[in-house]
Amino acid sequence: MNTKTLVNSAVLNSTTSGKKGLADRLFTHWFSRLVYAQIWEDPRSDLDALQLKPGANILTISSGGCNALAYLSARPAAVHAVDLNGAHLAMLEMKKQAIKHLPDYDAVLQYLGEANAADNIKRYQRHIRPHLSEDASNFWESRSLTGSPRYSYFSKNAYQYGLLGDFIGFAHILVRLLGGNLKKLSTAKNMEEQKILFDQYLAPVFDTKLFRYLSKQPIALYSLGIPPSQFEELKNDAKNGLHLLFKERMRHLACDFPLEENCFAQQAFARRYDTKKQAALPMYLQERYFTSLRENIDKIYPHHMSLTDFLVKQPKASMDAYLFLDAQDWMDAQQITELWEEVTRTAAPNAKVVFRTGGSDSPLEHKLPAHLISAWKTDVDHNRVLYATDRSAIYGGMHLYTKI
Repeated sequence: MNTKTLVNSAVLNSTTSGKKGLADRLFTHWFSRLVYAQIWEDPRSDLDALQLKPGANILTISSGGCNALAYLSARPAAVHAVDLNGAHLAMLEMKKQAIKHLPDYDAVLQYLGEANAADNIKRYQRHIRPHLSEDASNFWESRSLTGSPRYSYFSKNAYQYGLLGDFIGFAHILVRLLGGNLKKLSTAKNMEEQKILFDQYLAPVFDTKLFRYLSKQPIALYSLGIPPSQFEELKNDAKNGLHLLFKERMRHLACDFPLEENCFAQQAFARRYDTKKQAALPMYLQERYFTSLRENIDKIYPHHMSLTDFLVKQPKASMDAYLFLDAQDWMDAQQITELWEEVTRTAAPNAKVVFRTGGSDSPLEHKLPAHLISAWKTDVDHNRVLYATDRSAIYGGMHLYTKI
């Protein structure tokens, strides 16, 4: 199936009707293109939660590919990267082939980290292009709306492209119009300055009339990959208004982690990675993981399908770890039940599942039948601790479930 068909099947479910049905259809049209050039969940928190042993079989949603690659540092048997969106799998393959075929770590860092050097065109043509699959090649060789081939993104700061990149760029403009300045937050020298700059240049924006209005419009968040169903979960957590919920989550991103150790804040505020500081890079781009990633790079397996369709084909008790990002916020009770029937069947002893939610609560306890939820255990207090470690800071909850 193609991307549009797969996204339609995920979003247009039993909850799609009336005004929400129109919103769902608009979202599926919006989401059927490159959304994430980089992923927006923290793989360091994932790995801390999973405590993987070498040789694990991992299933993850690909998204921008950063996390699937980071999981290779755990030396798994396989990382199966599933996605409804073929553009995300093309992004994963671009990163995979760069790590595998560029001459050394410095070349990889310039291509995937800085992602804005003119020499990157030659790197692509000489080292990456010959190794791309047909689908990935078709994506990267095709023309973008500007008329340039998409592979040229990596000579023009690739992470400013895709719907998320567009959204961040628009957010910088909007915040300036409302009297703030997102870029100022990237100049902080320590966490005390981060808090001062947040209060001065960003916090007041959330209280403006325009932002209050925009925060109530689901379409305003489509470029973050937030469908109408997830928007409803956000509203459930926003007891005092969505503008204050967004303000608190942005405060979490801006103030609760050192800027020099947070690749998500680097992209949100500076619109680039700080390649001079290793801790400010995504895990998969840090030099200390480069050798293990390169040695294990062929253990990444892309799949253009849904999570459930992938799992139906897997043997019983064959998977050790599942990473679902926020996909279950998209699902109705039937879809979640069908997914977890296959998760429970394919889970090895003590297998673990990690996922995020837009709201603070897990959907499983009120959407799964008793015979499925009883096969798993979770610790709400531990989940809150995990959530507090996620440097991306945009979700309401992070949840870990372990097979009993």
